[in-house]
Amino acid sequence: MPDRPVTNIVIAGLGGQGVLTASDVVAGAAFRAGFDVKKSEVHGMSQRGGSVASDVRFGGKVLSPMVPPGEADYLVLLDEGQLEANRGLLRPAGTLIHPALVRGVRLASKRSLNLALVGVLSARLDIPEQAWLEAIRAGLRQDLHPINLAAFLAGRALDTAPA
Repeated sequence: MPDRPVTNIVIAGLGGQGVLTASDVVAGAAFRAGFDVKKSEVHGMSQRGGSVASDVRFGGKVLSPMVPPGEADYLVLLDEGQLEANRGLLRPAGTLIHPALVRGVRLASKRSLNLALVGVLSARLDIPEQAWLEAIRAGLRQDLHPINLAAFLAGRALDTAPA
């Protein structure tokens, strides 16, 4: 797949919200789908609820793990308060995936918001659903699979694509 363009994703939130788990799932799904994948993280004061961001880049050939400012195709926010701090990463025609998109979805645990938003993202990417499900199972403890798989599938099922 060396001729596949690079897709740039930034996932941003607060410490404890599952930013790194979400980025691990995205990277794992892209890898399982046969893409070259690079990932990086910025932790800040994550242990005290501070800002956390993770970049995931995948495509035919990815040279750097960092998404350059203004080049993110997708900005996934786990906390709406992180919008202003990360807005400059999104390219002009990029897609913002905001927590409000899943506000009406019943989640068995509020801690699975990250996977619900990854589900929304997954519906917009050319990665088979099976790769996503395998990445979730590989990246989370088995006892967390039912809640997180349900959250992912609920987010994936939302009709949030732009008209």
